[in-house]
Amino acid sequence: MSARASAQPFAETSPAFRPVRKLVQAAMRPVNLSPSERWMSAAAGAGFVALGLTRRRAIPGAALTMIGAGLFWRGFSGHSDLYGLLGIDHAAERSVLVDESVTVNRPAGDLYRYWRNLENLPRVFSHLMAVREIDSRRSQWAARAPAGAIVEWEAEIVAEREGEVLSWRTVEGSDVVHRGSVRFRSAPGERGTVVSVSLEWVPPAGPAGRAFAKLLGEDPGSRLREDLRRFKQVLETGEVPSTEGQPSGRTEEK
Repeated sequence: MSARASAQPFAETSPAFRPVRKLVQAAMRPVNLSPSERWMSAAAGAGFVALGLTRRRAIPGAALTMIGAGLFWRGFSGHSDLYGLLGIDHAAERSVLVDESVTVNRPAGDLYRYWRNLENLPRVFSHLMAVREIDSRRSQWAARAPAGAIVEWEAEIVAEREGEVLSWRTVEGSDVVHRGSVRFRSAPGERGTVVSVSLEWVPPAGPAGRAFAKLLGEDPGSRLREDLRRFKQVLETGEVPSTEGQPSGRTEEK
């Protein structure tokens, strides 16, 4: 019996593979969401699904689950049908990611408490002008950029474990989209604590975006390394390193 060649692959001719083919085709649609939109859509979708699965009433629970699944798929695929119809494309936005670590000769609990008091951070992060805590989870941040520009945003704590990890992000509607986390773990040989920081920014469009790009500089990784070295010195010696010809000075921990 001779085999007959087919112009179409098996996945396209077999009814059993049609759902898979449709899923693949949907995933291959052009991305038109920005990284921040994808992240927020997926997170919101997961929340709706979890909420829907806990509802006892079948119809409201099913509705929430379907809405959540749609939002999660929107974030996963990066494609918005509405954006496609309106000709909107936010995929050009590119996030800035930096990850750096430093070992500090102090217990993790001490370092966590210093960092958790967010108003301490301008003492060690050179670009920060001020951080004001609004309540136990929300805070207002202000940073200096070149040419006297000031960039401000509001952030919220999204996860924390005493002495281990602290995560935050900007609230919805902020000009700047920013996420960050800091983790504390014991260094090998009980020689202090390894502090690992991960930061992500999605600069906005327009003047605010240009100001924020100047704030980050050409090498945000180097800036973060310098800031973590300052953090190490402050926590180990109590002194702020001298910058731009200014003498160093002692600082009290809060």
